Amino acid sequence: RFAIIMEPNGSSIPGMIEPVIQLACLDSSLAISPLFKRFSSVIITSGTLSPIDLYPKLLGFTPRISESLNMSTFRPCILPLVITRGSDQLPVSTRYEDRGDIGVTRNYGNMLVELCSIVPDGIVVFFTSYSYMETIISDWDGMGILRQLTKNKLVFIETKDVVETTLALDNYRRACDSGRGAVFLSVARGKVSEGINFDRHYGRCVVMIGVPFQYTLSHVLRARLEYLNTHLQIREQDFLNFDALRQASQCVGRVIRSKTDYGLMVLADSRYNRHDKRSKLPKWILQFLSEHQLNLGLPEAVSQVKQFLREMSQPVDQSALQTVLLPIEEVQRMSVGVSST
Repeated sequence: RFAIIMEPNGSSIPGMIEPVIQLACLDSSLAISPLFKRFSSVIITSGTLSPIDLYPKLLGFTPRISESLNMSTFRPCILPLVITRGSDQLPVSTRYEDRGDIGVTRNYGNMLVELCSIVPDGIVVFFTSYSYMETIISDWDGMGILRQLTKNKLVFIETKDVVETTLALDNYRRACDSGRGAVFLSVARGKVSEGINFDRHYGRCVVMIGVPFQYTLSHVLRARLEYLNTHLQIREQDFLNFDALRQASQCVGRVIRSKTDYGLMVLADSRYNRHDKRSKLPKWILQFLSEHQLNLGLPEAVSQVKQFLREMSQPVDQSALQTVLLPIEEVQRMSVGVSST
């Protein structure tokens, strides 16, 4: 269940080669098993427990009830879009063989420029890794794309330095509050992707550039994949797909935080158009993802974005909102019942 692993280069500092020896836990069920022993009833709930059937295997339990629920909403407050092609109709993807393609880099940049020109307030963009983000930002700078972005919004970038990133987030929020608008470039599995909310005008659009697979040459990951395959019969590709789509859901889920909130979820990679990929997204996202939102080029996506923003700019229908909220009397009645038990 544990392994002592040496990473030849475990340094977090770019350019520094620093071997690291670490004790890695390969069995995630060890963390939750004390809870199962202590309590007779345990409820595990999250917006990103998808696909839900893999968790009992990973955590070592047999569920009595397993349910994936839709979002209760009074209007279509989420618009997920799968963009597979740029304005030149060439496929976009962060697959290893496509990462060095200057056409793909340009298409991603043009897509972001277009979104920044029509989406108000804040936009959050997630990349698959720090190294890829640094490379693509450097290329965008050489193409003049960063200058085009700053015409409509201020640009802030997540770094590995916690203090720098916190400062960037504060200034990002100030830019959104002032009406100037901003775009925050960040990384899946980084600080911003978990625990930071972009509610209301702080996140009208989240863009996921690529599918955030883990670095498969990591010795820790290789050891865990071997353990899962040997002891739990979970295939390597199944776990990698599950983990990547869970991370993607975690990222795009930053955009919606209340009943009256709304936002765009842009999945920018041709692989999201495959059923085996997008079917692993949570049910509350899939309920808003219809056939005409798949396999889009940039012009078609922009047209849908404009239509969605027009609809969401209308005043909130208060009577419709009340249909998805509990009446105060029922909440009070429930609280009395809980206190009496």
